[in-house]
Amino acid sequence: MCFSTRFAAILLAVILTAGFAAAQNLTVASYNIRYRNDGDAAAGNAWEKRYPWICSLLEFENVDIFGAQEVLHPQLGDMLAALPEYGYVGVGREDGMQKGEYAPIFFRKDRFKLLDSGYFWLSETPEKPSVGWDAALERICTWGHFKDRKTGRKFWFFNLHMDHVGTHARENGASLVVSRIREWCGKNERVFLTGDFNVDQTNTIYTIFTGSGVLSDSYVTAEKRYAPSGTANKFDPNSFTSSRIDHIFVTPSVKVSNYGVLTETYRDETEGSDKGYGSGNFPKEIKLHDYQARTPSDHFPVIIRVTL
Repeated sequence: MCFSTRFAAILLAVILTAGFAAAQNLTVASYNIRYRNDGDAAAGNAWEKRYPWICSLLEFENVDIFGAQEVLHPQLGDMLAALPEYGYVGVGREDGMQKGEYAPIFFRKDRFKLLDSGYFWLSETPEKPSVGWDAALERICTWGHFKDRKTGRKFWFFNLHMDHVGTHARENGASLVVSRIREWCGKNERVFLTGDFNVDQTNTIYTIFTGSGVLSDSYVTAEKRYAPSGTANKFDPNSFTSSRIDHIFVTPSVKVSNYGVLTETYRDETEGSDKGYGSGNFPKEIKLHDYQARTPSDHFPVIIRVTL
């Protein structure tokens, strides 16, 4: 084999190897977007202001698949219109159709083929709309079985929102989800579980997932972390918590390279914002304005990069 032919063969092998490796990489997220309501709007946190930033962030981070929480049906429509490259699975938790909050899974249609999907309620009667145990509201878990069109690899994705009041509901709901993952997913299959769990990393209910022998917290297993705060912010960009109540759990076959809690903000005009002022640190034509920093939701998104 001549040098030029050998070099071309090596170059082709490198390109194919790099392409296959890139195809196996996924960006996965969990984002509680906060349900649309008049009280938030009156406080300056209207959905109409927030959702373009939520969608822009997801696109900028090139998220392949994500679980969202607190999504009302009109909000679902807004997000699908802003993110036309995504499909979704999910239903409203109050009637199994369009009423109440969804816990949908959004996925890139060109990247994944949906093999199967469904949902169940976190209750004693999981196959029908219901309030479980001591919960305040109906709580639902959405699931999908996907095939990566690039590699042919398959994986499961579960997304939920556990109750904010009922301790027994959270405990029993966690056990129900783990048991279904064990029952439906093979021992060596790839599984993601995203959601607003309303329990942090110090809570014993958290250990139902991490002590299951099936799932690990991606925060713990990640090679690199960026987490300047926990995941709840109450629409206050100056707040801090060490509690992570939004999680992404993964099976051992999923290698997590990067984990991030993205504490992004956007700027909102305030009274007098148009006056502008200068600074000796910048050229005189540069004008600064007093805008207010706001968070796109009362939760920060969790984003991970993984290799299957």
